[in-house]
Amino acid sequence: MFPIKQGNCPAALDPWGTVANLGSEILEGECNASGAMVHGAPDSPISCGYFACTKGKFRMVYPFNEHATVVAGKVTLTNETTGESQTYCVGDSWFIVKGTPILWHVETDSFAKNYMAAV
Repeated sequence: MFPIKQGNCPAALDPWGTVANLGSEILEGECNASGAMVHGAPDSPISCGYFACTKGKFRMVYPFNEHATVVAGKVTLTNETTGESQTYCVGDSWFIVKGTPILWHVETDSFAKNYMAAV
């Protein structure tokens, strides 16, 4: 069992460079990413972990199906296919289908989510 608490992100996240290293297109800001795996690896059929990012805007096409819950900060996600936009704060969750183009706008100095991904 691994507890996931609102407002709590592991203190020791690994630096992952910018979100461009993860296949995203940076539109504004540095968008420095960090994270920690809880289960599996990024290429495992199912994985779980934490992802954090600094303030900015970036675009990504989701490489997996994802359920995520915000543990710190505020982000607005826009589905670029439908134009639907939603702002998420601590405790809010989403599900995004693999292949969906999403515009991220991290509105706070930092943002963190816990996620479960399936490829």
